[in-house]
Amino acid sequence: MTSATRNTRRSELELYFDRTAVEAWKRLTSDAPVGRIRAQVRAGRDTMRDTLLSWLPQDMRGLRVLDAGCGTGALAVEAARRGADVLAIDISPSLIDMARERTPKNLGEGSITFAVGDMLDPSLGTFDHVVAMDSLIHYVGEDIAQTLGSLAQRTRGSMVFTVAPRTPALTLLWVMGRMFPRSDRAPAIEPIAKPTLERHMGKLPQLKGWTIHRSQRVSRSFYISEALEVKRS
Repeated sequence: MTSATRNTRRSELELYFDRTAVEAWKRLTSDAPVGRIRAQVRAGRDTMRDTLLSWLPQDMRGLRVLDAGCGTGALAVEAARRGADVLAIDISPSLIDMARERTPKNLGEGSITFAVGDMLDPSLGTFDHVVAMDSLIHYVGEDIAQTLGSLAQRTRGSMVFTVAPRTPALTLLWVMGRMFPRSDRAPAIEPIAKPTLERHMGKLPQLKGWTIHRSQRVSRSFYISEALEVKRS
């Protein structure tokens, strides 16, 4: 069951990424020249993508992977090149269109199926691994845990994802965002400490036996994100 706060935030994200930020996102995720701040964000995202991919098997032939919140599809392409059958889903039709356009024709033994929709849709089936890069950072801790609980019921292996760590810098940005709302601003990130997320996870029977196995923080000035790997003990 999804919460009212998750549904509200999901609608905000859909509006933002499908309309307000399409061109900016297109430029950020390309090789086009960008300003200093966006260059740092781009570098941070590249490092984070490499980190999450390093936690997945090098040989993924025969494995099914969910790229939840796939954006423009860069991670999905790399997973497919390792042989995975990737379902890449996003709530933004514009981003999915962009991902399809950017996907190379030759993916080796792997494949990508792109879809617009909700990562929690049970009709998507089961997966060996789930990846959610920077697609949960806008949700509060309870909703992140509920999302993991729902996905855990259809995941055989690991769930690797990112959260916004609770650091002084991110907390300050969060407070400033609340104080100075702007119509074209991205929906606020929701910083969370790892122990807090673990407490939320511990309350859910769907996550019994699932624990955080490792974490890695990536900090590139204006890009601060923490990778987490959750697996059955």
